[in-house]
Amino acid sequence: MTWTVGSVPDQSGRTVVVTGANTGLGLEVTSVLVHRGARVVMACRNLAKGAAARERLLDDRSLDPGSLDLRQLDVASLASVREFVAGLGGQPIDVLVNNAGVMATPKAVSVDGHEVQFATNVLGPFALTMSLLPQLTDRVVWVASNAHRLGGLELDDPSFRHRRYNAWRAYGATKLADLMLAYEMQRRLTLAGSTLRSYAAHPGYSLTELARHQRFSSIPGLDTVQRTLRIAQPAAAGAWPLLMAATDPSLPGGSYVGPSGRGEWAGPPTIVASSPASHDRDAQRTLWALCEGLTGVTSGLPSS
Repeated sequence: MTWTVGSVPDQSGRTVVVTGANTGLGLEVTSVLVHRGARVVMACRNLAKGAAARERLLDDRSLDPGSLDLRQLDVASLASVREFVAGLGGQPIDVLVNNAGVMATPKAVSVDGHEVQFATNVLGPFALTMSLLPQLTDRVVWVASNAHRLGGLELDDPSFRHRRYNAWRAYGATKLADLMLAYEMQRRLTLAGSTLRSYAAHPGYSLTELARHQRFSSIPGLDTVQRTLRIAQPAAAGAWPLLMAATDPSLPGGSYVGPSGRGEWAGPPTIVASSPASHDRDAQRTLWALCEGLTGVTSGLPSS
């Protein structure tokens, strides 16, 4: 049976944290979940934009204002992650959707001294996930991308301190890292006998604010903006794989969900394959240890 947004089961009584919930995929995921009865913690870097998005959702008078809990979180800052987790006060979280991210940005350094894509897309989500681990009851969704196939992950220099920076290769490396962490987490959860599940999902090519730094001519295989717009799908459709990963009760732990269409650019979500590099067990363990060292956050899960 083809999965559609109508496949999302009732979410009443469940609490979901969605990072980057004020725009794009995060806002679409938030909208669907809250309309299915979930309480959504909207974790947003910009509170003003978050408040505006929350008010737009609440234009639907059928929604309970208490079902949308807006909180500040900048995943590029480890201090912000700590403050966000502390603010939740140990409350149970059924689902964490690590949606917030940046793509193909000019070279920059985070407040903690890491390349900003690596900080935002990898270190922040890792620190958030491991810090919330005692509170998580059902699943974690790591958001990856087709771009994970663009290039390898240089674990000895993830912040491009000793090599020439390339925005797209840096982005692809972070999305490869997200996949590797999703797989490694599932193995560790299984070893621990935990019922918590770890998933990865990617939206195909979706028209969101994430593309604001793109120079389309530099995207491998794309020659013009016009061609890009023809293959892109709206954010609402791009959110479907994330929603499937966040809600499908029958989805096996460790699954990677993406669009079913040609090249995984668009289409209804399904379980998809990832690159051989994403399944490198030694690299996964090394990356996990690197993230623990750089964030100062450990999981307590057994090593795989």
